[in-house]
Amino acid sequence: MSSSITEELKKPYFVSLSGKSLEDNLEMLDRATKCDNVSAIELNVACPNVIGKPIIGYDFEQFATVLEKVFAHPGSKKKPIGIKLPPYFDLPHFEKAAELLNKYPVKFVVSTNTIGNALVIDAEAEQPVIEPKGGFGGLGGGFIKYTALANVRQMRKLLKPTIDVIGAGGIKTGTDAFEFILCGATAVQVGTQHRIERAGVFARLKRELKEIMERKGYSTLEDFRGELRSHDKQRAKESRAKQKEKMEQRKTQEALNRGDVKVYAASDDSANTWIAIILLAIIVFLVLDKFKYFDVAY
Repeated sequence: MSSSITEELKKPYFVSLSGKSLEDNLEMLDRATKCDNVSAIELNVACPNVIGKPIIGYDFEQFATVLEKVFAHPGSKKKPIGIKLPPYFDLPHFEKAAELLNKYPVKFVVSTNTIGNALVIDAEAEQPVIEPKGGFGGLGGGFIKYTALANVRQMRKLLKPTIDVIGAGGIKTGTDAFEFILCGATAVQVGTQHRIERAGVFARLKRELKEIMERKGYSTLEDFRGELRSHDKQRAKESRAKQKEKMEQRKTQEALNRGDVKVYAASDDSANTWIAIILLAIIVFLVLDKFKYFDVAY
């Protein structure tokens, strides 16, 4: 890797390893730790795309062996090493994974990798959209955001404080990033949206997150990191009302932009008042007319 790239950008450079075998991973670890410009190493034990191989993070016996061998390797003393985890769905699995990770000098975990063995069909061609493994592959992006949030929340609660949690899975907006940090993430990882927007996505996410923080009165990430509140019915009611108001404002603005609305509509209360006044005037006119009030004798 060229040193000029990392020096110019002044950003940490993480290398992700995912070999077909433990031997592959140890060899890549040896090479990566000898690169001066590599800031940290992510060992992916969650790849669902290695044909004929189980996902390591779900096979806890194999997972334990991998962790033991990796952290016995001399390279593990040279660079910070983190583990990219598969999504867990059952509390005992969260607990078992955390128990294994807490035994070693893991610097960070990434929660979560894709959900393995999803299948997307091309209905027109009547076939899977990808070729390997009969079309089965990892499901990521916005489809897994809520699973990823749960994994970040559980891992932050179960892991040692010295192990950072990096949130990954469906981060498209500053709000998404805010939610992951609220669940305890030290940082977030962006994959799918980066593929769509390229590098410009990071400036947008930073700007949107900063706007949220300013609106809520937060000056630093530490002001709300891991501070997810317990559910409260009154807060939920107030939140729904704000969301409804924003949605109505957005609809009105969209209509104005299309030219569907020529004048600004009155508020609901004001409009109802005027309707009542007009109806009352019509009723009064009809009653007076019935009794010939408007007939004038000369």
